[in-house]
Amino acid sequence: MTTIENAQDYAEPYLLGVLATAGLDVEYTRGEADTLYYRKDGQEVAVLDFVGGYGSTLLGHSNPELIEHARELLAGQTPIHAQFSRHSYANRVVSQLNSIIRRELDDDENYFAIFANSGAEAIEAAMKHAEFERFARIAGLRAELEANVEAARAAVADGRASGDIEALVAAATAHNDGLFASTPLFLSPVGSFHGKLAGSVQLTYNPIYRSVFSALAAQARFVPMDQPGALDEIVAAERRDLHDLEIAGGRVRVTPRSFPVFCALVLEPILGEGGIHEVPVEFAKDVNRVAADLGIPVVVDEIQAGMGRTGAFLSSSHLGLRGDYYAMAKSLGGGIAKAAVLLVRESRYLRDFEMMHSSTFAKDSFSCLMAEKVLGVLEANDGEVYRTAAQRGSELLTALRGLRAEFPTVIADVRGRGLMAGLEFANLAEADSQVLRELDGSGFFGYYVSGFLLREHNIRTFPTSSAVYTLRFEPSVHLTTSDIDRLIVALRDVCLEIRDAEGARLAPIA
Repeated sequence: MTTIENAQDYAEPYLLGVLATAGLDVEYTRGEADTLYYRKDGQEVAVLDFVGGYGSTLLGHSNPELIEHARELLAGQTPIHAQFSRHSYANRVVSQLNSIIRRELDDDENYFAIFANSGAEAIEAAMKHAEFERFARIAGLRAELEANVEAARAAVADGRASGDIEALVAAATAHNDGLFASTPLFLSPVGSFHGKLAGSVQLTYNPIYRSVFSALAAQARFVPMDQPGALDEIVAAERRDLHDLEIAGGRVRVTPRSFPVFCALVLEPILGEGGIHEVPVEFAKDVNRVAADLGIPVVVDEIQAGMGRTGAFLSSSHLGLRGDYYAMAKSLGGGIAKAAVLLVRESRYLRDFEMMHSSTFAKDSFSCLMAEKVLGVLEANDGEVYRTAAQRGSELLTALRGLRAEFPTVIADVRGRGLMAGLEFANLAEADSQVLRELDGSGFFGYYVSGFLLREHNIRTFPTSSAVYTLRFEPSVHLTTSDIDRLIVALRDVCLEIRDAEGARLAPIA
């Protein structure tokens, strides 16, 4: 029998070491509502969790209603592996989603679904479907160009037009073939995060995650949301034209035809890992306008902010942003099942995609039936969960803004919507304290603050991964006023440490 050695860490040991320097290397043993528990010196320690599985636990850890449903499904031997068969439960999930989305968008058009296991996989499916759309457009353009070449040849042959037709055809063909072989581009806001898989990482702004793997897949052009006209400027800079042939005035001439450079415009309504920045309404309008002009889909990533966290099922609905595709995951599984889905507007859906894309575990009975239950809980009592998220979120943001008013030199900003809030600390690169300057230079400032909150106050939060001065707060709808009060007490301690005590208690512990 093989002996298991536990002395050596093999599961991402470098990451564990980084966590240890901030005191975050805690092993949690159970969770309920907004509380996680770990054991210390034989005793159970309760930790107030504001990370919420990065948006996965809107209904709380180990939601009793969902746990009971999961037990019933597993005890009933639900057939998790029944691929290539009828999946009525998946259809019911999509029917529920369509009903909710039609209500929020006031739109009668339905969406078709491709299921996945995670948010990043849903984004990968979106990228592939968008490229399939572009491929179909290019095929149509090829056919038109070839027909025009033959028409020009015929016109020259029978004397209706003049020109060195073969030279023109050769030049146009060489030019066009270069464009046809080119890699497509995507558009996404500066600060975006859409995953770390080979395709989705190309849409993730942080170069630490992306640059090493840029050769693996199509690239994105990142658009600053705070610069009016930036989206139009980037599109104009990347414009490419095919060379078509036409007959005018008895001669064959080359005429430009716009080439579909871009696949899709992909964005989160609230940039999660980019620092909890909600997309400005004017930028959302530009997104829909530019995408319509280009004929490309708008892919709305609702993975972290959606499913009711902001007080509406679609966080994008607050902005008037309308998606052709929607990616959903995280809270879709209720914090228990690994469930994700890509929704594609019926008018854009290419049915052959179903034969090109699949996943062993996607669309399984357990995750779909759990998602169906989650949607039922969200919609119960005329959307009580949505109202609660809005109310609790408003109270949380009000408290955080009050703290900012108390420490204007320490806290740079508070932002967010509903139960997705961010608190940004002021930059400490020029701080008088050497400890604070070193924390700033480490690149892990937010993690050290998080470690302090965990050690000193039993509160769990993390910085957003691409904006480490911003702490995230994504609790469940079970958040209470006393929980908020406890958070403010802890954050006040942090602010006092930064402002008055030179940050010594924030320093690395190992």
